[in-house]
Amino acid sequence: MRSDSEQMDAAARILERNRLIARVAIARKNGARIVLANGCFDLLHVGHVRYLEAARALGDLLVVAINGDEQVRALKGPGRPVVPERERAEVVASLRAVDLVTIFHEPTVEALLLALRPDIHAKGTDYTEETVPEREIVRAYGGRVVIVGDPKDHSSSAMVERLRQMGSR
Repeated sequence: MRSDSEQMDAAARILERNRLIARVAIARKNGARIVLANGCFDLLHVGHVRYLEAARALGDLLVVAINGDEQVRALKGPGRPVVPERERAEVVASLRAVDLVTIFHEPTVEALLLALRPDIHAKGTDYTEETVPEREIVRAYGGRVVIVGDPKDHSSSAMVERLRQMGSR
């Protein structure tokens, strides 16, 4: 769904919520199937790439919602995120599979799901369809929750711990 100019500039694909809602509405009007994936994406690793590529395969437009810095700190603890939200968003936006990125500051992605109403809410394999916290909201508006990606063998938290151990040697 990207134009040539958007493909060149990852930062231009990072949208605040109102602009994102408008872009998604236009894409939907043109027949696009909308997929939303979300996460912290603190230190990008192959598990993230596989998750996002699998999510993109489910539809025509992949929107990735990235947790804001305060929420990452609340979820992951002190010292996190390692990479600030705007930089995390730009790295994710640079991935071939990703069409649009937004940063959300609420504790959950529920408000964004209700605003965008994606056809599919893609979650990683650390969930099952029944353990996705937002599943009832997605189902209520007629969307589907789909679990995608490879087994959860990779994590930013494990990378951070490995780096700490290497630094203490």
